[in-house]
Amino acid sequence: MIYTEQHQELMRSVTRFVETEVDPHAEEWERDGIFPAHELFKKMGQQGLLGIDKPERFGGLGLDYTYELAFCEALGATKCASIGMAVGVQTDMATPALAKHGSDELRTEFLAPSIAGDYVACLGVSEVGAGSDVASLKTTARKDGDDYVINGGKMWTTNGTQADWICLLANTSDGQVHRNKSLICVPMKTKGVQIARKLDKMGMRASDTAQIYFDDVRVPQRYRIGEEGKGFTYQMEQFQIERLWGAAGHLVGMERAIAMTIEYTANRHAFGKSVLDNQVVHFKMAELQTKVEALRSLVYRAAAGYVAGQEVTQLASMAKLTAGRLAREVTDSCLQYWGGMGFMTESEISRMYRDSRLTSIGGGADEVMLTIICKGMGILPGQRANH
Repeated sequence: MIYTEQHQELMRSVTRFVETEVDPHAEEWERDGIFPAHELFKKMGQQGLLGIDKPERFGGLGLDYTYELAFCEALGATKCASIGMAVGVQTDMATPALAKHGSDELRTEFLAPSIAGDYVACLGVSEVGAGSDVASLKTTARKDGDDYVINGGKMWTTNGTQADWICLLANTSDGQVHRNKSLICVPMKTKGVQIARKLDKMGMRASDTAQIYFDDVRVPQRYRIGEEGKGFTYQMEQFQIERLWGAAGHLVGMERAIAMTIEYTANRHAFGKSVLDNQVVHFKMAELQTKVEALRSLVYRAAAGYVAGQEVTQLASMAKLTAGRLAREVTDSCLQYWGGMGFMTESEISRMYRDSRLTSIGGGADEVMLTIICKGMGILPGQRANH
């Protein structure tokens, strides 16, 4: 996959937006533990950045996913990775199923204002006892007349304290766990929706994360996305996009960490020469840059396959697994060469180190990615027994 001039122009626009609207506030938002989502998303919506690959009839640009990928990659240059994650929830985690499977009425009510930046969206999948194991979630949506009555709770919900609506995965029947779930759009101001607490995190601190309870929350059944019982399948589709986003979003950030470290070590002297002049340091920078380029190739290949309508679960899982591990390696290696300054909270490389840790957990832990990859290879224990 090769970016065209149109892709490059989009990336330049995103870079300008990041430099003027995000980076100047990075330290403040990090310190406050939250950023003004409605204010920032409205600015992004006005520039058409929240619906790049969404249908034009609902305010999107109607472009293919490679443009969304270019947007994601450019957004990764920000000094505040929390914002990239929060935006990704809005564009590539909470809304893809709605855009693809939702009724026109539902897309008018929830998707259009999300693309415009008037609504902030969040995704309700993980629970205290069901993180990567999505099939075991306990939240229920029981039919009562024309409504669903929802009970349960969600955990680690990005954008949760500011969201206008949640794309909620809940059990809508007592059937088989992969066929008893539905995705439902739930307005957060509905009676019975309670933000239990704002969570305190190790990293991604500028992004608000909530624990949410649902106590007899009543919403019309027309708020269901697509077919009843297809929620698990729809969410697996959303995960595929989320994992591509998670991988692409790290590329420029890792390159930034490498470039920062090269500059810092070139100007830092020890034992009569610059730290960068030590072979172990400049060889490490070359090795890390090579690995980032290899990941970029994997991400581009997966994205090209996705646009072509191919099944890319395997490649997306590999990209996400690699991104999580490489982001940890890059930030850890770079921080080491910053010495004591790297250990200071005020240091940007320190924030990168803390923020990078989430990628191997969120959107499916490394171990889940490995299981998916093994399944694709046909080497899980149960699969081998059938050969």
